[in-house]
Amino acid sequence: MTRPHYITSRQALHEFCSELKDSPRLALDTEFVGEDSFVPRLELIQIATDSTAAVIDFPAVLDGGSLEPLWDIVCNPAVQKVVHAGLQDLDLFAVHAGRIPKPFFDTQIAAAMVGYGPQVAYASLVQRVHGKRLDKAHTFTNWSARPLSPDQLSYALEDVTFLLAIHDHLQARLSEFGRLEWIGEEFARLEDAVGETRGEPQERYQRVRGWDQLKPKSLAVLRALAAWREGEAKRRNVPRGRVLRDEVLLQLARHPPRSVQELRSVRGVHGSEVDRNGEALVGTIHHALALPPSAWPSVPKERKPEPEFTGLVELLQAVLKARAFEHDIAPTLLATTSDLQALVDAKTGRGSLDLPLLSGWRRVFVGQLLLDVLDGKLAVSVDPKTGAIACASPSVS
Repeated sequence: MTRPHYITSRQALHEFCSELKDSPRLALDTEFVGEDSFVPRLELIQIATDSTAAVIDFPAVLDGGSLEPLWDIVCNPAVQKVVHAGLQDLDLFAVHAGRIPKPFFDTQIAAAMVGYGPQVAYASLVQRVHGKRLDKAHTFTNWSARPLSPDQLSYALEDVTFLLAIHDHLQARLSEFGRLEWIGEEFARLEDAVGETRGEPQERYQRVRGWDQLKPKSLAVLRALAAWREGEAKRRNVPRGRVLRDEVLLQLARHPPRSVQELRSVRGVHGSEVDRNGEALVGTIHHALALPPSAWPSVPKERKPEPEFTGLVELLQAVLKARAFEHDIAPTLLATTSDLQALVDAKTGRGSLDLPLLSGWRRVFVGQLLLDVLDGKLAVSVDPKTGAIACASPSVS
């Protein structure tokens, strides 16, 4: 690899893009600051090919014009993009480039599918694949501070230095395990997740912890307040919690104030926010309270296992973990406890069988096995010597 670049000008960026244009794949990473803005503030873009690498100072090169030459390369469908735990990186590229940089390969997801465990960290993967221990001295660097030191730039560049070699390694393991088609399904799921945090404002209330414990009328108030906060935070370019915290939204939904004066007495609502938006908040609450019951959001039914079905989720979890261990795949990549509960609910007449666990590669790998266990077509046993769990057709007496 040639010497790394630190790019701080438009001319240097264009020269670097000329080096990139013939590369069949790119390793990508970003550094950003997300504590004080609605959309995290992009500070650095790290890019590596098999022959060159660079750290791009995003604010510096953005000053004065479009970055379309860079976006054209990053989003070129003929170029494979390699990321690690790339949801936020892809999200930021989608914001600034106006499109998702496809196709992409996420090494964290791929690693979980071939035996490296769930959500393995990049540094851990580098050490296990390459035997190199990365320096973590700048983990908590403020990437918005300038100038950046050579050590900081070197640290940032390491986030892409090993990605392409890891990509080669994981591709080979996926091929060996016969899971290349599976990983394509997982990357499609990841693509669907890009931009979810900035989804429909009217659905934002479902991301407030505790929303599903409210009564329908209170839920209508929470929905309206969460949508209002979304617009206000975006307008002011501040984090949502800087406007109103989630727990305050819940309190306002449970006990809605009827006037600005009442709003001032609510704990957690700052006086400056009342001065700025008190009338708008009270108006939003009044409008939500005036909605007819037919316009209230529906409250999800609480899932309580029937006594005769107690333990089914635990049984399925044991079978799933045994299957995952046997085939060197992270159990959490297959299904969560909630997924297993949904499967039990569906099989006991309280839900739909249209579940991720029963579609695509998951159904082939473990979903049908779990259905057969629930249907009594397979019996679960434990080997007394090894403790291993096995599934087999039940014996007929």
